[in-house]
Amino acid sequence: MPLNETPAAERVHIGFFGARNAGKSSLVNAVTGQSMSVVSDIKGTTTDAVQKTMEILPIGPVVIIDTPGFDDIGALGELRIEKTKQALRKTDIAVIVVDSTVGITDTDRKLISMLSNTPHIIAYNKADLVKKREGEGENTIYVSAKTGENIYALKEKIAKITGSHKEKRIAGDLVDSGDTVILVIPIDESAPKGRIILPQQMVLRDLLDSNCKVICTKPEELESTLKMLAEPPQLVITDSQVFGIVSKTVPKSIKLTSFSILLARYRGVLPSLLKGATLLKHLKDSDTVLISEGCTHHRQCNDIGSVKLPAWIKGFSGSNPKFKYTSGGEFPDDFKDYTLILHCGGCMLNEKEMQSRINKADGAHIPVVNYGIAIAFMHGILHRSLSPFPDLQKIIENI
Repeated sequence: MPLNETPAAERVHIGFFGARNAGKSSLVNAVTGQSMSVVSDIKGTTTDAVQKTMEILPIGPVVIIDTPGFDDIGALGELRIEKTKQALRKTDIAVIVVDSTVGITDTDRKLISMLSNTPHIIAYNKADLVKKREGEGENTIYVSAKTGENIYALKEKIAKITGSHKEKRIAGDLVDSGDTVILVIPIDESAPKGRIILPQQMVLRDLLDSNCKVICTKPEELESTLKMLAEPPQLVITDSQVFGIVSKTVPKSIKLTSFSILLARYRGVLPSLLKGATLLKHLKDSDTVLISEGCTHHRQCNDIGSVKLPAWIKGFSGSNPKFKYTSGGEFPDDFKDYTLILHCGGCMLNEKEMQSRINKADGAHIPVVNYGIAIAFMHGILHRSLSPFPDLQKIIENI
């Protein structure tokens, strides 16, 4: 994706759900104005979730998700339903597509019952085939993917829900206009070629929007960067991997945190992740730690998830726990084998999916901590790394 486009993780995720042959894919194509999904009269044409980023007026930048029928059957059908459940976990706004010639079914009711924390609209499709319309209201609408009836009205309903979301800041609310902030960005074998990673982009742009003076430097140049300044910076933000080195270089009078911690705060999951940090020092040989990453990437020889973190954890805990790994959209439903989940920053996951993962683990009483918090805790600088967030002091006191 070009750098001037909204990242997928920051777009509103709109999922279309329903029974087979309700016309989900036809409605997706009508809403997007594209042949995004294959359509036919045969039940079960959509066999996997189809996802696409685009701009839709009057909504804006979105990710559209078309899903298989939630009433699919057979062994393959069960797998497709599981894919639909995965899509539900990252959906910000759900459109339940109902065949208006049939009406609400048990499948639709089951879907709706799973959306208690997700804004949703019930779209009665195939409206051109019915004369009597019942159940119209604020969150329901009759549409026809075939004739185009009420398609724009459906988009307006979605846009209304989207507009109710409050704009958040990732770092700009921590500083004042004119402040100097240093960003410490390692450029090593794990750094993506020719670009900086998403949290670094987000923080940089937010600070510039706040009229801050932002200086980007590599860890090995941090000391000389600090010396060249006439006045110390108000804040230093670092990549978590070099937290230990940076904390020794930056005077304790200067506030310090990491991109990973800022992203967790931005996603609304920082308090939950802090609670999992203390378990790192109590791990035993018999324990299993799940290391989960939200993206798939080629692992380098000194990979943070599979090499550095396991070594740090073993040294810090004095134990030899087992480690298992997941990546991308893969995340377990059964947590009985795990003592702790160590998650990446989740920059490729949207807020809804990150919160869903933590909620699932919390429901099974399995603590979750992310890379940045774990590294800060193991280096003895977690309290310092949270100094920019006075609202978290009560939680910090219990760590």
